[in-house]
Amino acid sequence: MFKILIIDDDPIVRVALKRTLQNQGYDTTVASNGEEGIIQAKKIHPALIICDWMMSNLDGLEVCRQIKADPEMATTFFILLTARGAAKGEEEDRVRGLDAGADEFVSKPIEMNELKARVRAGLRLHQLNQDLHTQKQALEVLNQNLHTQKQILEAELTEASDYVRSLLPSPLVGSVTTEALFIPSAQLGGDSFDYYWIDDDNLAIYLLDVSGHGVGSALLSVSVLNVLRSQSLPHTNFCQPSEVMKALNNAFQMNNHGDKYFTIWYGVYNRQQRQLTYASAGHPSAVLLFPTSSTIQAKQLSSLDLPIGFLPDINFEEVVFDVEANSYLYIFSDGAYEINQPDGKIWSIDAFIDLLINCSRANTCDLNEVLAHIMTLNGKTNFNDDLSLLKVNFTECSY
Repeated sequence: MFKILIIDDDPIVRVALKRTLQNQGYDTTVASNGEEGIIQAKKIHPALIICDWMMSNLDGLEVCRQIKADPEMATTFFILLTARGAAKGEEEDRVRGLDAGADEFVSKPIEMNELKARVRAGLRLHQLNQDLHTQKQALEVLNQNLHTQKQILEAELTEASDYVRSLLPSPLVGSVTTEALFIPSAQLGGDSFDYYWIDDDNLAIYLLDVSGHGVGSALLSVSVLNVLRSQSLPHTNFCQPSEVMKALNNAFQMNNHGDKYFTIWYGVYNRQQRQLTYASAGHPSAVLLFPTSSTIQAKQLSSLDLPIGFLPDINFEEVVFDVEANSYLYIFSDGAYEINQPDGKIWSIDAFIDLLINCSRANTCDLNEVLAHIMTLNGKTNFNDDLSLLKVNFTECSY
């Protein structure tokens, strides 16, 4: 039931209005002056107030101003009863009433049917305001819940990123050394890499990139990492990259893994023969930098084979070549060069390889310097994709 407050210093008007509105089913309260009216309004918080304009001490305009200034009653519908402003030339009085916050006027003498209609219209507007306020509060709660869920998700993504990072190998030392960069994107991607000695002579080196972003991609990446690290692919010679690729493709078909596939570059270095055997499944070309008598040469180690998971029962090409002493092998994900620059252009793999060559020529090919250059090109602190970069230094030349 809507509450209505009547403020009028004329007792006959108060009685007439109260009886009329009570007969309409409203909860009606009366006050005989402006001061009492404000006290009653703060007490009952009415949906609508009918107030006489001309009253002693505190007139209707001031009552209206004080009511509308109270945040808890700002949406209360306010009707001024007045004989002013109705005649031609008295429009300024109505302007004053509107400026004070009045929502409607009813002229004296009061025509009760008109008053009842204006009360109904005013209560409809009040109810709309209340509904909007309720919806606003609900949206604020929803927004707060979304903010909380966003914070939880960001914390979980950070935790997942830290877990992936914890699985990555420590740098190799000795005759073959390694450096690595792993910069997760804001969305968490599916990059991972590893290197380990299969036996005394053969070093496995690989880097993979799962399609998409998020926890699903990261979980698949970790699964592949664990399978390769534990050498748990059945009937597979892990010194033969083509066999490893075929076994991975049979084990990780995308229709069995949430329609996710991955690219991978997998190589095995034999230090007795100083040979690198590799296969690649849709992955960006690795780059081998080796010195000549006068300069640094670059060789791209690529393949046209499909990513892992696209089609079952396919074979993969395997390539073998000799490795010169003091050569550097760079393996990376596409996040290392597919950089959206501030000018809108995308950096290219050729430009990235040129950067590696120039750094090697200057003997300053520290991966942190490479990262600093990429960060400058990126123009922002976060990358759109994981950035993984692995550097292998073959320093040995004899055994």
